[in-house]
Amino acid sequence: MTARLKRREFIKTAAASAGAAAGLGLLDLPYLLAAPAPTGDKAKVRVAMIGCGGRGVSAHVPELARQNLVAVIDPDEKHIGDALKKAGQEKGVDTTKIKTYSDYRKFFDEMSKEVDAIFVATPNHHHALPSLIAMSHGIGVYVEKPMAFNIWEARTMAQYANKYKVATQMGNQGHSGEGYRRLCEYIWAGALGNVTEVYHWTNRANGGVGPRPPALPVPAGMNWDSWIGPAPFREYHKDLHPHEWHGWYDFGNGSLGNMACHVMDGAVWALGLSKPTSIEVEDILGGSDERYPVGTRIRWDYAARTGVGPKNLAMPPVKVWWYDGKKAGAQNASAQQAGQALTADSVNAAAANRPPIMDEWEKKLGRKFNTDSCTFYVGDKGVMYTGTYGNGVRLLPDEFQAATPVPPEMIPRILHQSHQDNFFIAVKGGPPAVASFDYSSILTEVMLLGDLAIMAGKGNKIMWDGNQVTNIPAMNAHLRRQPRKGWVYPA
Repeated sequence: MTARLKRREFIKTAAASAGAAAGLGLLDLPYLLAAPAPTGDKAKVRVAMIGCGGRGVSAHVPELARQNLVAVIDPDEKHIGDALKKAGQEKGVDTTKIKTYSDYRKFFDEMSKEVDAIFVATPNHHHALPSLIAMSHGIGVYVEKPMAFNIWEARTMAQYANKYKVATQMGNQGHSGEGYRRLCEYIWAGALGNVTEVYHWTNRANGGVGPRPPALPVPAGMNWDSWIGPAPFREYHKDLHPHEWHGWYDFGNGSLGNMACHVMDGAVWALGLSKPTSIEVEDILGGSDERYPVGTRIRWDYAARTGVGPKNLAMPPVKVWWYDGKKAGAQNASAQQAGQALTADSVNAAAANRPPIMDEWEKKLGRKFNTDSCTFYVGDKGVMYTGTYGNGVRLLPDEFQAATPVPPEMIPRILHQSHQDNFFIAVKGGPPAVASFDYSSILTEVMLLGDLAIMAGKGNKIMWDGNQVTNIPAMNAHLRRQPRKGWVYPA
């Protein structure tokens, strides 16, 4: 047995006593999941942070520093400096012992035997490759949403997780919370009856109008080749780093990629959604052959489903809508139809692209929904609302909520843990993380099919048989992308 395997077996013993107790019926499952991670340096997970921009440094580095942060990786020297500074704010952390890299390939070459888990918070085009490399080395993976850049990557990541038997988690933190659990339980208890329509909304507008900006010199301290990674090479320009990459086909997944794995999580979970029969863009504002639009209305059509939830429920066909960003409006719609270029000013002045049901309920309730994203579930018995991460879950109107019995708990609660801690317990041999790749690959694929519809264009419904587009074969080229030379997926 190697030293690495010995350590792996050692940290897994942290959960062994709890697992044995559960097997004897001494602990209820919710309390097993709620068990705190063992304390002490030997029980800490050796972890590396790949991608030290916004969420990487603000949300993850403090959590990782409280474990054993051994390396930070980012092509931008400034981001590395920010990560080390943030880590140094945690008690007892000596940042001089944390190794730094601008290229995760070199990190894996040098440190694959010195790490138990990685966190990936890079631009989306880098989510799959370091995750697949890590899993092939037996290293656990936490990756920010969306789990992958395309459908082949999402499915392959789930396959690797099972093949190499490693802990995994996607960063859709609402999946650890109370809200979506309550939503599922109300729906599974029949509070809404047959749910036949779902309306998702976000105010995000991660796209653009106009051509690619002109090339600029690479900023000092930036390893641009490493930032591009497996994507097609292009020169550095504005509207890419550190956040605007969301809006470009080569690197991001638009507003859907930014928010759908949070906002659509409840519908996928509660209604057992996976493979729609068709997806269609009903309205669109902006975009180009390189850029995502700044506003869309997309519809997924699902057939009836069986075996949903712990009661193996049968559910009727359902239509699922997504609204984001800005509404086209008459002026911009006419310009687009005539093939005229939209101006940034006309797009910025456009109204928010909100589903009509949201305005209707604000009028009925006499109050605004204080949120930047939300969902409405429409059944034949009533309507339910959830906020961005499942928060604020509520039957509408208030009288319906008051008159409806609270359903029994059907899903174990994640008590006294962060979404990251839930993953660390899985790394140490505890129960699988709640948003492991088995589930998250399905949620991510639903989102990615919306992107596929955007690429097909307004009114061009794509028919999906579960594996490929059957009516517009050219769209299947977007299911997988060959990486750039030198950025090879592990066998």
